[in-house]
Amino acid sequence: MADYSTLKQELYDLSDFLIALGDKNRQAIIVRLLEEKDCDGLQVTSLQEEINLSRPAISHHLKILKDAKIVNFRQEGTKNFYYLDHEQTEIKKLQNFLKDVVSIMDEHEKGNL
Repeated sequence: MADYSTLKQELYDLSDFLIALGDKNRQAIIVRLLEEKDCDGLQVTSLQEEINLSRPAISHHLKILKDAKIVNFRQEGTKNFYYLDHEQTEIKKLQNFLKDVVSIMDEHEKGNL
């Protein structure tokens, strides 16, 4: 029998992550950061030029991505360089959740639940 309370908690724990992924501007930032081959990170001004948003808007989206543990940053003097978080904890949580959901759906299809 499936443990739906665990699934419910897993989904709740992923809420901020999923909300962060749901915005097209944040998706554009993530894709742009993925394109960086050297992973040194990008400054807000670089993202601003390519995504056509104001500096405060980019900073706002980066904060949401940082709070959702998708993006991290490093400082060089007064400059911040943003990059995709190497820990990938939230991505792994999402993978596990989806694996559990697929497993339950497969069991339903087989008539075992």
